[in-house]
Amino acid sequence: MTAKAVTHLNFRGDAREALTFYQAAFGGDVMLVTYEDAGNVQEPAEAAQVMFGQVSTEDGLCVMAYDVPSGLPWDQGENAFFVSVRGETTQEITAYWEKLTDGATVLRPLGAAQWAPLYGMLRDKFGVIWVLDVVSEYTA
Repeated sequence: MTAKAVTHLNFRGDAREALTFYQAAFGGDVMLVTYEDAGNVQEPAEAAQVMFGQVSTEDGLCVMAYDVPSGLPWDQGENAFFVSVRGETTQEITAYWEKLTDGATVLRPLGAAQWAPLYGMLRDKFGVIWVLDVVSEYTA
């Protein structure tokens, strides 16, 4: 058995839109289960919100998300986490970057860095900070 860490993003009503956006950026498949689908409606106005959702690609990228019910506390916070996407080619990372920048605030423009041939950081239109880079061998 192997374990892997998967980024799980928490939203307040934006999970479906965010997952659709991420699927447009990375490809793959979107899977959504609403509170209504699961028979777990606590607040009727939230029945169509996402109780469990994810985008997964054939090459292993996976991002999970859900809508935190209004009965639970939620604060998006500031710099609570980054989602890091590491690719093997500049073409791959540039393609993801171009799609994720739709409505985003660029925190560090995509370009060469001391530790990677290509690196950039942005806050997407949902407030999620993404770090994208091309993997390279680290030499101290």
